[in-house]
Amino acid sequence: MNQQPTIEHITSLIQEGEFFKLKDILKEFEPAELVALIEEEDEREQLIIFRLLPLRIATEVFEYLSLDTQRLFITNLSQEKITDILNEMSPDDRTALLEFLPEDFVKEIIQTLSEPERKVTLELLGYPESSVGRLMTPDYIAIRENWTVQQVLDYIRRHGGQSETLNVLYVTDERGGLIDDLAIQEILLADPQKYVSELMDRRYVYLQTMQDQEEAIEVFRRNNRVALPVVGSEGVLFGIVTIDDILDIREEEDTEDIQKLGGSEALDEPYLDTPIWSMVKKRAGWLVILLIGEMLTTSAMHHFEDDLQRAAVLGLFIPLIISAGGNAGSQATSLIIRAMSLGEFSLSDWWQVMRRELISGLLLGGILGIVGSLRIVLWANYIDPGYFGPYWALIAVTVGFSLLGIVLWGALSGAMLPMILKRLGLDPATSSAPFVATLVDVTGLIIYFSVATMVLRGTLL
Repeated sequence: MNQQPTIEHITSLIQEGEFFKLKDILKEFEPAELVALIEEEDEREQLIIFRLLPLRIATEVFEYLSLDTQRLFITNLSQEKITDILNEMSPDDRTALLEFLPEDFVKEIIQTLSEPERKVTLELLGYPESSVGRLMTPDYIAIRENWTVQQVLDYIRRHGGQSETLNVLYVTDERGGLIDDLAIQEILLADPQKYVSELMDRRYVYLQTMQDQEEAIEVFRRNNRVALPVVGSEGVLFGIVTIDDILDIREEEDTEDIQKLGGSEALDEPYLDTPIWSMVKKRAGWLVILLIGEMLTTSAMHHFEDDLQRAAVLGLFIPLIISAGGNAGSQATSLIIRAMSLGEFSLSDWWQVMRRELISGLLLGGILGIVGSLRIVLWANYIDPGYFGPYWALIAVTVGFSLLGIVLWGALSGAMLPMILKRLGLDPATSSAPFVATLVDVTGLIIYFSVATMVLRGTLL
């Protein structure tokens, strides 16, 4: 192919009704390019392009389209075309699609599937929504330990086209129980007359059908696999989970955590597809909680109202003080939540984490304290002498030590709160940066005025 047809050219062919010519042009595209092309077009053009694709390519393209586009096609294409595509789809991708459709529509679609595909789909939909069972596909290659390598190769040639992946072969016993897995290169490089049992070491990693999908992500990460077998409670091999499904789940989990870190409930749909009222409901709850939390800041300031009246200059540094603590807390909570999600440490390492944040908080607080104090010193001596009065040095000490204490407290709070929530069985991302910032704002004022009372007693206070 010398030159790839442009989207504008394809759109013009649709408008001119040159469908035979367009059908030939579409054959020049790879499936990934067709996905990008379809997603760029309007709904009418999307349907026309998809209708012109051969079944094999249409199925491959359909699996990688967004859920919204898939739903558009299901509701607008002929029942026969949809049935053919769903029958050809891999079971795990088909299950992911059916989860997002209305129940009555799902029942109708399931009835159109072939008997084997209907059975597989119903089995997958029977597992809890967040379980590994929802991710697995029954399309894999299972072999026996008493087979020769040549028998295995012959079997792969006959049935390999139906497998999700050929990278790994699974050795099962008479009842279907998993007893080992073998990388395909072990088979390809072995003597054809060797028995499978001679290649086995009976060491393998597996997932369980009822296991949480987040745990599966960690198992994949630790073992660096492209696919893992899934067994039931009796050790029977039910299916496999491949890395592409795990990457999808990882993306969903990361998106959810990032949205929670921003002080919002996780969105159920992409941002532009989420109804305004639904988005408002998901954001309003946290904003109300944070507002109530900030009201405690007002209460704290009221408690120190007399100090503020006697030393109004202290009020100048309140925004600086509370923002420094909130920023330090937000940094810490973001780092800790991400490290926990990557499995970089466990809850048993809490003291090591606390010790690191204690040292980091002291150093960071010391740096900010010096910067804050220098600002007062320079202003009082060179820019506007007399602005802070005769006690400018004590005010500089107050701000410096307050920043040290508040930044230290922010770092410790931001690091420990996610770990406490994890210990309680809650989502660590709930300790979002805004929540930590609000907590540090209130306590930061108490630290600030406590330090001011000690340093300025007998002078301004």
